[in-house]
Amino acid sequence: MKIGILGAGGIAVQMAKTVAGMKDVENYAVAARSLERAQAFAEKYGFSKAYGSYEEMLADPQVDLVYIATPHSHHYLHAKMCLEAGKNVLCEKAFTVNADQARKLFALAKEKNLLITEAIWTRYMPSRKMIDDIISSGVIGEVTAVTANLNYAISDVGVYTINFASMVLGDKLKDVQATAIFREGVDMLDTIAMVFEGDRMATLQCGAREISDRMGSIFGTKGYIQVQNINNPEKITVFDKEHKEVAAYMPPAQITGYEYEVEACARAIAQGEKECLEMPHDETVRVMEIMDGIRKSWGYEIPLYE
Repeated sequence: MKIGILGAGGIAVQMAKTVAGMKDVENYAVAARSLERAQAFAEKYGFSKAYGSYEEMLADPQVDLVYIATPHSHHYLHAKMCLEAGKNVLCEKAFTVNADQARKLFALAKEKNLLITEAIWTRYMPSRKMIDDIISSGVIGEVTAVTANLNYAISDVGVYTINFASMVLGDKLKDVQATAIFREGVDMLDTIAMVFEGDRMATLQCGAREISDRMGSIFGTKGYIQVQNINNPEKITVFDKEHKEVAAYMPPAQITGYEYEVEACARAIAQGEKECLEMPHDETVRVMEIMDGIRKSWGYEIPLYE
């Protein structure tokens, strides 16, 4: 499968390094706003083609999958361009600015008979199944609560905490309440409380100033699980009701962690699927609706580029 990367920023570097270490996937083309930048990127990371415009790369018939690595404010515009050019799409999180944009892209992908999926890497990682299996074993009893925090000096970290809670507690959400500290119009520290059916709750925190432990905890009636670094799990530890460690699991070695979403796309395309089982379209829209609701409660809107 030949990958085309749209955008040549920092996140594109991570994907280029990932694909370089994979089998049956090729760093084929990169497109940037200037040919010089694309050529420098292509030479450094071993791409066959460099394009000075997105449209030129999308006209290349050999590109099988486009990874969108531009700022999330432009994801809708660029994903739409890809789909209209007949390209399958792996779009970096946050997928779009709002749920309405996501729905439009999924409808267009269906019309064009193309794959499109959100590159929220935690949904594709082996650690997700490891956590699911531990919960399914019943070792911690019935899961009733989740806590998680993630703080980085970047935008859009809240989507990781919401996804972490959703992967554990599901989609039967009853209520969401959120508060934030703003600085110059940007939410610098957020706390989110999510109430699910069955009297279960997630309490989440994310921010851009603090250094946090990035820990996720899953509490049950017989014990609990601690996930070290919800953004890219490093260790999963199980404790009993006496707070004694009863098991510990280490996720497998990885290239960067991005490989799992690329592998999922390759499988889906080979099987003729138009979405990835790991992150279905409905789930992307549902999470986006949660984020829309939070922003609305704050009276906060992100500019649209369509």
